Amino acid sequence: MLLFAMGFLLVILQPSSGQFPRACANTESLLRKECCPPWDGDGSPCGELSSRGFCQNILLSQAPLGPQFPFSGVDDREDWPSVFYNRTCKCEGNFMGFNCGECKFGFSGLNCTERRLRSRRNIFQLTTSEKDRFLAYLNLAKNTPSQDYVIATGTYIQMNNGSNPMFRNINVYDLFVWMHYYASRDTLLGGSNVWRDIDFAHEAPGFLPWHRVFLLLWEREIQKITGDENFTIPYWDWRDAEDCVVCTDEYMGGRHPTNPNLLSPGSFFSSWQVICTRSEEYNSREALCNATTEGPILRNPGNNDKSRTPRLPSSAEVEFCLSLTQYESGPMDKMANYSFRNTLEGFADPRTAISNISQSGLHNALHIYMNGSMSQVQGSANDPIFVLHHAFVDSIFERWLRRHRPMLEVYPAANAPIGHNRENYMVPFIPLYRNGEFFKPSRELGYDYEYLQEPALDSFQEFLIPYLEQARQIWAWLVGAAVIGGIITAVLTGLILACRKKRGTSEEIQPLLIESEDYNNVSYQSNF
Repeated sequence: MLLFAMGFLLVILQPSSGQFPRACANTESLLRKECCPPWDGDGSPCGELSSRGFCQNILLSQAPLGPQFPFSGVDDREDWPSVFYNRTCKCEGNFMGFNCGECKFGFSGLNCTERRLRSRRNIFQLTTSEKDRFLAYLNLAKNTPSQDYVIATGTYIQMNNGSNPMFRNINVYDLFVWMHYYASRDTLLGGSNVWRDIDFAHEAPGFLPWHRVFLLLWEREIQKITGDENFTIPYWDWRDAEDCVVCTDEYMGGRHPTNPNLLSPGSFFSSWQVICTRSEEYNSREALCNATTEGPILRNPGNNDKSRTPRLPSSAEVEFCLSLTQYESGPMDKMANYSFRNTLEGFADPRTAISNISQSGLHNALHIYMNGSMSQVQGSANDPIFVLHHAFVDSIFERWLRRHRPMLEVYPAANAPIGHNRENYMVPFIPLYRNGEFFKPSRELGYDYEYLQEPALDSFQEFLIPYLEQARQIWAWLVGAAVIGGIITAVLTGLILACRKKRGTSEEIQPLLIESEDYNNVSYQSNF
């Protein structure tokens, strides 16, 4: 009850937050193109006086992109975040954040030196009090202003190249809805022209790392507003489910008794208002979603187009997907065949791994099955089932990483769709994160899944992990060098033996001219 009361009070106070750091959402920062706010601990930019970080020029990847986006200089998200800022904080050691005021994922403590490993659990394994607490946290986030961020309500050009800032406050939950929208929105080309074949969070290699960061940041914001440092997102294991078992008032909201497209009035989610769901309207107005409320959450699970998604995914389909050895392939988009990423995302058949965009499998199947707010990409995060679903998708990604143990080089360095190369910064996150930085096991990021947990490591094993990881990364090169070295050694040995054999043949004639004792000595020494 206390959390609900807090939420009510915060509604009265009006929201205030977004994806751009509040400290950088001003004319001075935009015109200087610099986002290096002071850390409260010492008042210096990026906490430089405390050796937490320093302000530096952004280093952008120069790797070539795929052909999917044939434009340049028309979208604020290109070479993120350089249109808005070309200098940001570079944090040292285990420090992180837009002002280096936080710890990296997996670390805690005043100096970020304490390792932490949290566990994400099946929502049906939570106790009643744990489940109710999670639901209360969701409602609190929906009604709590973000203290650190604001959202952009106009493009950089509409902001007159920074001299007329256009930002707005937003609550913590809707901040993440807006970020998901912003990463996947269409490109505005002027007039009524838009380019739809662009997405910085889907349909390409970055799909899984992007949503991994999204969940980690969402988890951290909940921890901050509740003071519950042990909070983790629960997951819904939807394998072989016959219907939406979380769609009850006890969990994520049941069906309305008279309108099957709405949620039951017995769930507080029925009072939630959605944002960023009217993409065609924004496109026609050449505008961005400004977080104006647009009506209640829509959800009618199971009454979807059965020809596209006949049922929820099966265990067998997940296992087949996990057996795929290639993370990415071919054009590295939704047409990729035999790609683990494309199959898990749902654009390839989960029984053959052949691209089939007329069907929706695995991840996509769940979105389509919900038949409502979750079924439209840009606004899908409005439905709180989104976080349960993506936590489970992330666990499948984690299983693949543990099974196949790929080197970082497996993640494409070049020729992926815009924003998805290994060294590209993810849109629209500030602080900055590269795609490749999250192509690694979850334990290195401070979390695990209850159903995947391995025996706890002792301190010595924990100490060895970074060195073993480095060895694993260069193992293929070491093996290759050993093989090449062996071949060269064999060739050289053969040449030496051949030469000595030839020399031995000539010396076999010479003993006729010397004493027999000398002959024996020469014969013995002729081989070496």
